[in-house]
Amino acid sequence: MARGDQRAALVTGAAGGLGGAIARGLAADGFALVVTDLRADDLNVVASEWERQGASVRAIPFDLSDDRAREGFVEAAFDAFGRLDCLVNNAGVSVLSRGDILDVTPESFDRCVGVNLRAQFFLTQSVARRMIRTPSAGRRSIVTVSTVAVDHLVGTRLAEYCIAKAGLSHSLRHWATRLAPEGIDCFEVRPGMMKTDMTSTSTASYDALIQGGFVPAGRWGHTEEVAQAVAMLASGRLSYSTGQTIHVDGGMRFKTF
Repeated sequence: MARGDQRAALVTGAAGGLGGAIARGLAADGFALVVTDLRADDLNVVASEWERQGASVRAIPFDLSDDRAREGFVEAAFDAFGRLDCLVNNAGVSVLSRGDILDVTPESFDRCVGVNLRAQFFLTQSVARRMIRTPSAGRRSIVTVSTVAVDHLVGTRLAEYCIAKAGLSHSLRHWATRLAPEGIDCFEVRPGMMKTDMTSTSTASYDALIQGGFVPAGRWGHTEEVAQAVAMLASGRLSYSTGQTIHVDGGMRFKTF
């Protein structure tokens, strides 16, 4: 059970490698966890593991694209510990098939936009409304995980994924502007090359890019490094820095010569 004064965070996509690392990082930083994912069995397994390690956890499987159930899900997330101090928009899907933009299908495009942009936009809206209706003595936060390939880089084999994430990135400015007066800080985290389920099919090509100097740090990123950035942003200690983007990419966005 959470303590009466313990902060609570909602993490989406928590059954995956990156979402799991973020949840663990927030738990280590003192947060009670509400975790969600479409994969109920996997979510319950990791939630039970975190509970055995001493974390306060409530697992609520949910399809983020389900408009009709969203409000009920958000109410359940708030009710789990009587409060919600942080939303981490981490859930996302990749393209159905990596390839030329000329071959992108409507199914793959709609899937990326539907989950990576639309679903996260309306979840943020619902959580923000509920936060505004719930008084809080401290600052609260919404942290959105996007990708390095929305501004400085072009993922030529992931067009629909990057396009959706770029929209997500732009929406941050709107949320940050609207929610700052409400004591809710909004941030974006842009990971670079992380070894997760989503990148497992491209390990060899990414290894070659890293060896060729594409990433100044000279290595893959660790999901724990993204988790550390999220925990720092969720802490409430950056109260005059809303709307900021934190790059966790080993310098991948830089062009070197």
